[in-house]
Amino acid sequence: MFGQRLRLARKKAGLSMRALAEQVSPKVTAQAISKYESDKMMPSSAVLVGLGKTLGVSLDFLMGGQVEALRGIEFRKHSGTSARDRAKAEAIVTEKLEAYLTIEDILELAPADDPFGDQVTEHVESFAQIDEVADGLRRHWALGIDPIPSMAGLLEDKGLRVIEADLPERFDGLACDVLCAGDRPATAVVVVSSRTGIERKRFNLAHELAHRVVRATGNPQIRLEKAIDRLAGAFLVPAKHLVEEVGARRNGMTYHELMRLKRLYGVSAAAMLMRLGQVSILPRSAVEYAFRSYARTWRREEPEPIRDDEGFGAFERPQRFESLVWRALGEQLISPIRAAELLRRPLASVEREIRGPRG
Repeated sequence: MFGQRLRLARKKAGLSMRALAEQVSPKVTAQAISKYESDKMMPSSAVLVGLGKTLGVSLDFLMGGQVEALRGIEFRKHSGTSARDRAKAEAIVTEKLEAYLTIEDILELAPADDPFGDQVTEHVESFAQIDEVADGLRRHWALGIDPIPSMAGLLEDKGLRVIEADLPERFDGLACDVLCAGDRPATAVVVVSSRTGIERKRFNLAHELAHRVVRATGNPQIRLEKAIDRLAGAFLVPAKHLVEEVGARRNGMTYHELMRLKRLYGVSAAAMLMRLGQVSILPRSAVEYAFRSYARTWRREEPEPIRDDEGFGAFERPQRFESLVWRALGEQLISPIRAAELLRRPLASVEREIRGPRG
């Protein structure tokens, strides 16, 4: 376990064994680094601390025993990502998962029940069926047809672990299964980048949810990723609600209306245009014309992006992990120092939150 973590941290830092050996204090040889990574030898406590400082990772990450491996990693990324970027993303996620699973262990939380039940579909044959799957999941969870205030909050309520992390610039997020130590069952995690805009963040979360509901397509004309994107859009923007908002058929739509709709549903302007075409509110020709003219840059640059402090931006962040840390602190299961470490906050800030306002 330690050797695997050290290797991952070294790749994250972009260092060779020799370069790491030269930078760490106290000094060690490249041969020693090799033995550490192959689990043939363990470093002294002083070298261990030095390795953590040099590589920019915590001792919890290097010595953690909660996460055995990440499996089936699916990166949502832009082109041009490097192996170092992927290693950095994996290291960041592993470190955060160690903290997450640790606090769950401290609180002795039981694994969540299966939130999907009979909603999982082995394959879909048509876009109409995909929309039915999205509507069915909303009914299963009693969500109605209104816009969802927080996708992160919804997934956390249903037992999925959602993490927001400062991932490398080219990554929007990732999803994977976590193999846990001991007899703990494997669990799913969804990670979104703190650098990503609110609209894309919400769609990414809906996209990863869709992957857990639809396994494959039975139609060679519909690629799986296209089906997943369609389901994500249908889940975020139910056809019935959209028709009630703008009418069943429109020949066109103003820029003002599109900006209102993207804020109403918390999706990108491009996704909003696509959805209007998918449910046949706008004719296909109108959508195609939009992407050739006034909306031609919308897939690259979001018009009038939702700010972090307005509308959905004020709610769209995972909160379960932080809530669990404060719960453990309130029940005196962890110390303020440990809480500060887990929350990555200064101890003085945590202590102020414990005692509240004075005077």
